[in-house]
Amino acid sequence: MKGLPGRQTRGLPTGARLECIDNTGAKVVEIISVKGYKGVRRRRASAGIGDLLVVTVKKGSPEMRKQVVNAVIVRQRRPFRRPDGTRVRFEDNACVLTTPEGETKGSDIKGPVAREAAERWPRIAATASMIV
Repeated sequence: MKGLPGRQTRGLPTGARLECIDNTGAKVVEIISVKGYKGVRRRRASAGIGDLLVVTVKKGSPEMRKQVVNAVIVRQRRPFRRPDGTRVRFEDNACVLTTPEGETKGSDIKGPVAREAAERWPRIAATASMIV
């Protein structure tokens, strides 16, 4: 089973607001779309931990506000199940701004990062201080 990630519980629909936990200047972002999402007709795309998103910056430094950027979800409030049977949930919904290839834009990540996101995105794992 190693190397085969289970289907992740998607707890964040389009329009959800996330906390940005890196040092790029963005504080709150809103999901516009989910890259690679394949769903049912007329269903709004939703995202889970480790998904690449297109987001817009709602609160932050004047240079960052109103920009459309890519981000990866590193924490979600909705509980999700790991292959060993444990259920994991975080206190907040959080993301990290990245390039389309997955390189982090910031040089520091505040707080814990889910193991699923760290395994999928090596640059996030290298920058994170704590992986849960």
